[in-house]
Amino acid sequence: MRATQRGVAIVLAISVVAMATMVATAIMVSQSTWARQLELTAEHIQARAVLQAGADWARAVLSDDKRLSNVDHLGEPWALRLPAMPVENGELLGQIEDQQGAFNVNNLVSDGKINPAQLERFRRLLSILGLPTPLAYTLADWIDTDGQPQPQGGAEDAYYLALDPPYLTANRPLIDVAELALVAGFDDSVRARLRPYVTALPGTTSVNVNTASAEVLAAVIDGLDFGNAQALVAQRDRAYFRDTGDFTKRLPRDAVVAADSISVSSDYFVASLRVTIGGAQARGRALLSRVTSGNNWPAVVWRKYL
Repeated sequence: MRATQRGVAIVLAISVVAMATMVATAIMVSQSTWARQLELTAEHIQARAVLQAGADWARAVLSDDKRLSNVDHLGEPWALRLPAMPVENGELLGQIEDQQGAFNVNNLVSDGKINPAQLERFRRLLSILGLPTPLAYTLADWIDTDGQPQPQGGAEDAYYLALDPPYLTANRPLIDVAELALVAGFDDSVRARLRPYVTALPGTTSVNVNTASAEVLAAVIDGLDFGNAQALVAQRDRAYFRDTGDFTKRLPRDAVVAADSISVSSDYFVASLRVTIGGAQARGRALLSRVTSGNNWPAVVWRKYL
C-alpha cells in the first residue's frame, strides 16, 4: 500500500512539474510575442513618421526647383529616383513624378459641363491605347453635373442604381484616379492600361510637353500622329523645350495646339515613398501642388498610406 502511495505521489509530482514547466513556457512565449508586437508597433509608428519626413523632403526639392527655374523637364534633380537613404534601423526610398505629363481626366468637364475639345482628346488617347472610345462619354457623365447620359456609352444614376450594391454618380471631379474603379467599363485591365497616362488634378490643367509621353502628346495635339509624337519625344530627350514656342515650331505643318493646353512647366507632382524600419515597412503617396504656394513651398493636396 505504501509503495503504491509513493508511486502515485511520484506521478503527481512529475505531473505538477510538467504543468509548471508548460505554464512557464507559455508565459515566456506570450511575453516574447507581446514584446515583439510592441516592437513592431513602435517600428510602424517610426516608419509613418519617416514617411512624413520623406514628403517634406519632396516639398523642399520642388520648392528649390521652382526658385531656380520656371521650366520643368526630366533632367532636373526632382525627376531622379531617390537612392536609398539610411535612417535609424532602416532606409527610405522615394521618387517624384510630374502629374502634368499625363492627361488630367478632370479636364473633361468645365463648370459642370462637358468640354467637347477635351472629350475628343481623351477619345484619341483611348484609341491610341487600344481601349474602347465610348469610355470617354462614360467618364464624362460620371463627372458632369447633369443627369442626362451621353448618347454614346454614357451612364448616369439609372445605370448605377441598378447595380448590386447600388450607388450614384459622383457629379464632381475625381480626387484620385483610383476612383475610376467605380465608373462603368473601367475594369482592372482598362485601369492598368490607362494608369501611366492619366491623372486627376484639381481644375483644368495644361500638359507639360517636357514630361508627357508620346501617347499623351498625340492625344492632346490635333493633327499630330503617334509617329511624329515619338520623334518629338526623341528630340526632347536630347534637349528639352525651353518654352511653348520652341515646341510648336517643331510640330508638323498640319498639327494645331491651343496655347493654353500645353506648357513647359508643372504645378502638380506625386511623391511616392517607401520606408523600412526593422521588420516594419510603410509606403505612401502624396499629391503636391505649387499652384498657390506664394512662398514656393508646395501644399499637400492629399496624402495616403498604402
